[in-house]
Amino acid sequence: MRDEAREARATPGLPRRELLSLPAALACGSALLTACADPNQARGADTNQARSAATPAPSAATPAPASSPGAVREVPVTPPEDLMREHGVLKRVLLIYREGIRRIDEGEQVPAAALHAGAGIISTFIEQYHERLEERYVFPRLVKAGKLTDLVPVLVLQHQRGRVLTARILRATVRPASQQARRGLTADLAAFVRMYEPHEAREDTVVFPAMREVIPPKEFAELAETFEDEEHRRFGAAGFEGVVGQVADIERTLGIYDLNQFTPRV
Repeated sequence: MRDEAREARATPGLPRRELLSLPAALACGSALLTACADPNQARGADTNQARSAATPAPSAATPAPASSPGAVREVPVTPPEDLMREHGVLKRVLLIYREGIRRIDEGEQVPAAALHAGAGIISTFIEQYHERLEERYVFPRLVKAGKLTDLVPVLVLQHQRGRVLTARILRATVRPASQQARRGLTADLAAFVRMYEPHEAREDTVVFPAMREVIPPKEFAELAETFEDEEHRRFGAAGFEGVVGQVADIERTLGIYDLNQFTPRV
């Protein structure tokens, strides 16, 4: 991607892909294994010192090499990784739904605002964006290659049923719910969770790995750029990280953000 395009999408922090960049030494497995980036370094410290003494330091007239053993290398985000990270957002909203179900079942006040915000993220980020990527770029390629032809129709149907449930949840959480509405809301939340837990698990373990079998390497790289461009077109410079921040805010309002609280005492 052109540098200009990257700058146009720059966030106040590091861009998404730069967050995943690794030093060359770490990419080899350990910061101590710098020899994997430069085999000559395996000759020992004495040899390195001698070479350093014999080699003049770079000056203004002698530019430094374009790359060095300690240079930072960009690790691109692959299409399956992109989709799986987005599933992480879905999983966290499912936890928000579970907390809503727990409170309703125990007779507590319905956390309508939190549930409405969570359903809004499901609608905009999962259904209108993530699932559209799958339906446009992933499922057709699998079917054309004759792979997972029995699974893909089920996944598409579940996308459609999920949108129906999301629309109901959004309507039910606009205002405080009556007793009858509480029962319907609980049923819809539970149905959504029950469907999407196996749905996303099957995609992560079967569908996304199969993408590598049906998409040529060149198209695979181009698809990664397409996904990133669409993400920033829809969600601005913050993109994925911005959506994660929204989910975290909802978790804080419900008191379920602190991960340590889920650690069992054994």
